[in-house]
Amino acid sequence: MPSGNLFIVTAPSGAGKTSLVRELLQNDNQVKLSVSYTTRATRPGEVDGKDYHFVTEQKFLEMLERGDFLESALVYGNRYGTSQPWIENAMRSGTDILLEIDWQGAAQVRKIFPQATGIFILPPSLEALLARLTGRGQDSEEIIARRLAAAREDIGHVEEFDYVIINDVFETALQDLISVIRAQRLTASRQLSAHADMVAKMK
Repeated sequence: MPSGNLFIVTAPSGAGKTSLVRELLQNDNQVKLSVSYTTRATRPGEVDGKDYHFVTEQKFLEMLERGDFLESALVYGNRYGTSQPWIENAMRSGTDILLEIDWQGAAQVRKIFPQATGIFILPPSLEALLARLTGRGQDSEEIIARRLAAAREDIGHVEEFDYVIINDVFETALQDLISVIRAQRLTASRQLSAHADMVAKMK
């Protein structure tokens, strides 16, 4: 069986990345989300092992020292990391894996998996992004200002990705995301590898 696809989905905070990924996973059971490790506190409604693996700073640093992380980052004082052994084992079994990480993490992943497919989610405008960040009601004005500034930096790396999806109308953006996932499975190299015997018989 050919190795699974590796998808990287990146977006500035508030662009709707998490909602799009959640809907994608409900529509496509062939994609598995890589659950990151983090040192940040659990938010209301989050489940350990489903949303994140919530660990202490000490535990995270021990894993980092062992080389367990494919990529890791320090974001707003909290650490995030992706388990490399889990990714490798899942892909080896032919499973498609999706990473929901920032552009810095994406750059780290591409060094090890250059074949990974990068997808960047853009908001329709910075004004719309500000409205979404404000509408959450979770952050102070200072944090919102920091997130907006960080969003500008994030968007500055959009050219590093293979696909760009503008999340203006959610359903349209979702269908675009689903289309990218399906298209990558249908590349000639993957199809000919997966169906080599069938193709050989028809030649």
